[in-house]
Amino acid sequence: MRRLLLFLLLVTRLAAAGAQEEFVEPSRFLTRVPFHQYTGGVIVFSARVGNSPDTLNFLLDSGSGGISLDSMTAEALGLKPLPSDRSIRGIAGTRKVSFVNNLSLHLPGLSADSLNFHINDYSLLTAVYGERIDGIVGYSLLSRYILKINYDSTYIDFWSKGSLKYPRGGFLLRPQISTLPVHPFRVRDEKAYNARFLYDLGAGLNMMFTTDFVRDSVFLKKKRKLFAKQAEGLGGKIDMHMTVIREVRVGPYRFREVPVYVFNDLYNVTSYPTLAGLIGSDLLRRFNAIVNYDRGEIYLLPNSHFRDQFDYSYPGLELYLIDDLITVGDVAKGSPAEKAGLLEGDIVVSINKDFSQLLGRYKLLLQQTHERVEVMVRRGTELKQFSFIVGSIQ
Repeated sequence: MRRLLLFLLLVTRLAAAGAQEEFVEPSRFLTRVPFHQYTGGVIVFSARVGNSPDTLNFLLDSGSGGISLDSMTAEALGLKPLPSDRSIRGIAGTRKVSFVNNLSLHLPGLSADSLNFHINDYSLLTAVYGERIDGIVGYSLLSRYILKINYDSTYIDFWSKGSLKYPRGGFLLRPQISTLPVHPFRVRDEKAYNARFLYDLGAGLNMMFTTDFVRDSVFLKKKRKLFAKQAEGLGGKIDMHMTVIREVRVGPYRFREVPVYVFNDLYNVTSYPTLAGLIGSDLLRRFNAIVNYDRGEIYLLPNSHFRDQFDYSYPGLELYLIDDLITVGDVAKGSPAEKAGLLEGDIVVSINKDFSQLLGRYKLLLQQTHERVEVMVRRGTELKQFSFIVGSIQ
């Protein structure tokens, strides 16, 4: 009887071990693509489209449900978009789009075929970043591969779908993904809330909340000061406000005193209360990420930027590159820039005697909180000098 029991126990264990077997295709490394980071940590990389020998600049955007080309770029490539009844929606508007179907996207060492590009106008993004943005890469490509995004070394590794072992020391998100990744995050100010946010690599900010969520949750502290700010999105520019909240939690990781945006969701992008807003690249760039849409997983590993200081500066003006001229955009009412006398449409000649005409450098100079800046502009035929101390939203 004892031998029989031992035999049955051994058979049971072998059966259990056999039940753990599964047929898996291991993920394979395909190629490595370098990228540049622009304002707010957004990722831009180079690729070719179709038979064109010229490389184009594409913004990586998990907040995009497809893949797209700028309208001027499409025209320069000789492409003939086909009208459609489909519309795309963003924070600043909704518009119908045309398509160029069955195109290929060529990365160094990798080509993705049979992609349907919708056509949109990205001249505003080009003005914001000071570099031409030819298109946006979203779900259409993200759903085909596993992407390892390394912000320390500024490259993206593309891997095939399949089994993949994640490194130690990180945290696994399991977002809901239809075409856009959505995940709950914990935020705290007057109160603490677990709410659902869009995981948006294409948004150059930390977090953005809808006014509907802020009012319903009584989330922000009473008498919280809000600072006027103009932002850019699909459809154009939109007025928002900035403030600082006490804490944001991403899995087990905590970030304190986080600058955030609050906006009125006129075009129902968040379908509130489905979403409370979005989490953007200025916070997400603090993690190297493995984006695995096939498994519905995003693995985050803190990197060398994890403890970077947040930007609390508030000069109160926007700068754009328009027709190769650095131009003052919106000047917020009551801001340091407005009090100094700057006006929308002024052409920037120099900041702090820096005549380089480099948009990124000028934006950095305006992020020096509590420091005095000297701005020389051309207004009509006159040169004018203005001075103000950069404010803080903290």
